[in-house]
Amino acid sequence: MSATAKKRKPRPSIDHVARLVEQFYGRRDNELYVGGIAVSEIAETFATPLFVYDAGVMLKKLEQLRATYPERFELFYSIKANPNAEILKLFLARGCGLEVASGGELHQALAAGCSPDRLIFAGPGKTQDELRSALDASIREIHVESIEEARLLDSLSAGRAKPTNIALRINPATDAGGAMRMGGQASPFGIDEECLPDVLDQILQLQHVRVVGVHLFMGTQILDAETLLSQYHRAIEIALQVAHRINGPLESIDFGGGLGTPYFPHEQELDHSRLVDGLREVDVKLNAEPKLAAARAMVEPGRFLVAEAGIYLSRVLRVKPSRGKTYAVIDGGMHHHLAASGNLGQTIKRNFPVAVANKIAVPSTQEVQLVGPLCTPLDCLARNVVLPPIAADDLIAVFQSGAYARTSSPHGFLSHDTPPEVLVVDGQVRQIRRRGRADDWLRDQVSLS
Repeated sequence: MSATAKKRKPRPSIDHVARLVEQFYGRRDNELYVGGIAVSEIAETFATPLFVYDAGVMLKKLEQLRATYPERFELFYSIKANPNAEILKLFLARGCGLEVASGGELHQALAAGCSPDRLIFAGPGKTQDELRSALDASIREIHVESIEEARLLDSLSAGRAKPTNIALRINPATDAGGAMRMGGQASPFGIDEECLPDVLDQILQLQHVRVVGVHLFMGTQILDAETLLSQYHRAIEIALQVAHRINGPLESIDFGGGLGTPYFPHEQELDHSRLVDGLREVDVKLNAEPKLAAARAMVEPGRFLVAEAGIYLSRVLRVKPSRGKTYAVIDGGMHHHLAASGNLGQTIKRNFPVAVANKIAVPSTQEVQLVGPLCTPLDCLARNVVLPPIAADDLIAVFQSGAYARTSSPHGFLSHDTPPEVLVVDGQVRQIRRRGRADDWLRDQVSLS
């Protein structure tokens, strides 16, 4: 049999609940603990459903990245992953910058105390008002994604004290792989690489913007170190093209985000030892290029820093048999955690790591469907999942819920109360967002009578 005909060796199946409990959480007397506190105590104090975050896990992930990347790399937390102000403050206090992608995120970043020189603004559809807000705040860089945006920004920058620093987001000719590919194909994101010389020449004719860097983000949820490193080397090649075209050194290279977090049994963690070795080569390559040697290297981790630090905690309301299947109806659902339901763009619906939090060490023997309270069959947070024998009042923990969970969900569907968020810090549980109330749904409505 030829090498190409051989079947690829199957990846080992990983129990991510066991991994996360061992690495970051803990258990005692069959119960899950977060930051040294029993989840039953958290649920009793704040009620369910709710999101529980562990600041200690976030800081461990940050330390892991700091140990992986060379010193020249600056970390900009991508706040779209989880924009709660207390989480922003946590990372700001430890030297991170922030990456925003809307006027609302810009407002939240500034309100959290972010210095403008630690803010970068990306996104393909920035409005005039959003750009004006960024200019008024004097943020570090605005990442431009088209010639039209560059012209608009040039017009808005006229009359200001100095030209506006911009970085060009490039859509490379090849993609980097990952769960969601954002380069190497037709895309609303960035300037197509093959158009770069012409677009750059046009931008250089503008009077009120100044090209200082490049930005590449070719894929997200990348779990292969070689894929990530390939993206970085490609970014250096494109950065050199830009530097030669502007006939001067670049001040920044934004290598994007994309660092993945394993959710499903076939997914493994990034190989950080390989990343360390590969990033040394990236650093050497940058230092060897006179036009890039002084450039700030930036990465935009989001999911990697916060996903594993979050748990969506809900309670079983009742257990219902139906035609050979067992349904556990819980008080939370897709309106709070769309991604866990598989309805956030996933083509294949797989279960997030899920456990019965008050039976964390009890053997799993019962296949159930975990369904929420909404009037739609889409409201299912786990399908055919094998759990310990389940009963009313049990607590259900959906892991990997610190990123793209609460803020990526359709809270308005059926007008249930929005879930609170709590942060476990130094052995204490702090509420960082209150639970929604029925009156909230009327607050922004305008009466015609």
